Amino acid sequence: MLASLPSEAQGTERLIRAGGPFPYTQDGRSFGNRERLLPAQRRGYYREYTVKTPGSRDRGARRIVCGGLQATAPDACFYTADHYTSFRRIVQ
Repeated sequence: MLASLPSEAQGTERLIRAGGPFPYTQDGRSFGNRERLLPAQRRGYYREYTVKTPGSRDRGARRIVCGGLQATAPDACFYTADHYTSFRRIVQ
């Protein structure tokens, strides 16, 4: 559930639906799902976004990955706190 995620993740989710602006140039780029932990989809379906990690000097390990044809209206989004080792679906 979205409300159970860290406040930084909730903020990133709002930015995704608003179309940005995003704090990192990598945000919105294609996510390849090489780990095969998300449902199988065609290449380019998923996009990844950084969730700021307090105290981290780089992008940290937290991300939101969303899939769908429209970036601002994704079909599904997933949160990872451990850099793609595990995901949980974000439910509105």
